[in-house]
Amino acid sequence: MDTDGLRLFVLAAEKLNISAAGRELGLAPAVAGARLAKLENAVGADLLHRSTRKVSLSLEGAEFLPYAREILAQEDAGRAALGMGQATPRGTLRFTAPSTFAQLYIAPILPDFLARYPELTLDMRLSDTVFDLIEGSFDLAIRNSALADTSLKGRKLADDNRVLCASPAYLEKHGVPRHPDDLGQHQLIAFKNQVARPLIGPHGRNTVFDPAQSGCRLIVDDGLTHKRVTMAGAGISMNSLWSVAAELASGELVQVLPDYKLADRSVIWLVYPKSNVLSLKVRVFMDFLIERIGKAPGWRRD
Repeated sequence: MDTDGLRLFVLAAEKLNISAAGRELGLAPAVAGARLAKLENAVGADLLHRSTRKVSLSLEGAEFLPYAREILAQEDAGRAALGMGQATPRGTLRFTAPSTFAQLYIAPILPDFLARYPELTLDMRLSDTVFDLIEGSFDLAIRNSALADTSLKGRKLADDNRVLCASPAYLEKHGVPRHPDDLGQHQLIAFKNQVARPLIGPHGRNTVFDPAQSGCRLIVDDGLTHKRVTMAGAGISMNSLWSVAAELASGELVQVLPDYKLADRSVIWLVYPKSNVLSLKVRVFMDFLIERIGKAPGWRRD
């Protein structure tokens, strides 16, 4: 298969502009259009929809795009093994992460990454909604849940310790729970579809934190809102330590049941599609995040 045509298709799919993709590869618009048409004829499908106003990815193109990227990654790896590869990562890296985590820990360090790798472009989707990496053609994601999808691989970024929190005003009004059983008398805040979490107390006593079995009157799907309503005094919530470390340090939030530890060993993962080859652009970004975040997490220092 013509890898030059594949490279043009991947660029055109990222930019949704065939002429711009061709210019980046040094091709005139007419030549770029002809090369893309040749690739579509070879695979037997229209990969991009064209009109006089816009270009869009077809269903077949969306399904084919991850394989095209894999073929190019394999070619680049082979060239690098022969000393023919580019030492500088380039192109577009599609990345998704939870919005709150990205705002607190990734956004402040992105200028350094972009300065270090001037030929890389980051296309970021930040949301607490979990996107499908394959369908969304993402190169990398941050996840803080178990890797149930066998088509993905993961590399640990940091531990994801969880704590129960409430505002001082809430605890003053409703009292301080001394045992997990006391949570049934309190207002709880939970994420949508939050499952029961095991708790280990003093002397190894086991229990669970289960909002569904208690007075959970507020369910949210956004991490920042989850924290803000807790700070506002709406109830007790379970939070990642990275999310609330600053508020615990300032006294805006108070840890509840500090003698009980969540025992599920949650981890923040860097997740990428399973492949025989890890592209250079993905590897350098993962290494950068581990260097700047994973080696000394800011919330641990707090």
